[in-house]
Amino acid sequence: MTTRSKMKNIKKFVIFGNPVEHSKSPQMHNAGFKYLNIDANYETKHLLNGNELKDTFLTNDFYGANITVPHKEEAYRQADEVVGIAKHIGAVNTYIKKNDKILAYNTDGLGFLKAVKSFGKLNKILIIGAGGTARAIAVALKQEKKEVFLLNRSQNKLEFFINLGINTYTWDNFKMNNFDLVINSTSAGLKDDLYPCDKKLLEKLFKKASFAFDCIYGKQTPFLRLALAMNLKAKDGEDMLLYQGVLAFELFTDTKATDKLIEAMRKGLTSSYTKRGKLK
Repeated sequence: MTTRSKMKNIKKFVIFGNPVEHSKSPQMHNAGFKYLNIDANYETKHLLNGNELKDTFLTNDFYGANITVPHKEEAYRQADEVVGIAKHIGAVNTYIKKNDKILAYNTDGLGFLKAVKSFGKLNKILIIGAGGTARAIAVALKQEKKEVFLLNRSQNKLEFFINLGINTYTWDNFKMNNFDLVINSTSAGLKDDLYPCDKKLLEKLFKKASFAFDCIYGKQTPFLRLALAMNLKAKDGEDMLLYQGVLAFELFTDTKATDKLIEAMRKGLTSSYTKRGKLK
């Protein structure tokens, strides 16, 4: 078989986002493909315009894709069929092409639950931000019968969470409470040194909290630095990335992940940080 023929037989996978260059998903999924000896390749695609998502996916003949910020809600709208819990979230992070149709899934919520399992019992949880990732986490937590609160910069995007039965606040009307876990679901700290909300408010929240979780991975954001400085147990989003990725990988390959496969995919991830906050 010629090199060109081999390339044609390789299944192509991708992650769409803006930004996306920082993504460790290619390392994770390609490690999984290598472990299972599957002829496939996973790459990044910097997509500025979310309206071009479906056309880009189909034109490039991708077999499957992951979608990250800020395109998860647009990916939901463009899918031919939305499957499972994603129907309740209104945002998706995984595409599969099947019979010339795009099937869409959301693995973020279940990935998050697995990531915070090491924290132990959690009752009252505050999510900062109201994007697609926040939606997935909120739906997953509500299904676990947790008491969920949400804080967003403005009233924009809060209707979904209100309809879900979540206590919602903006920066202007927020009421302090004792939260077990504080989550940053925003992109604050990804490309900058910003906090997801006012630093003084965050300090008040951390004084009464036990745990902090940042959905951003691969760097110690201002949110995480502050949590660790105030002696909270904290995690970045690496485990969430891993577990949502494993669930997506099962959809990509139609296989059930074994412990050895999960470990191979974990080794594909290199982001880490030390201190008390890094829990296994």
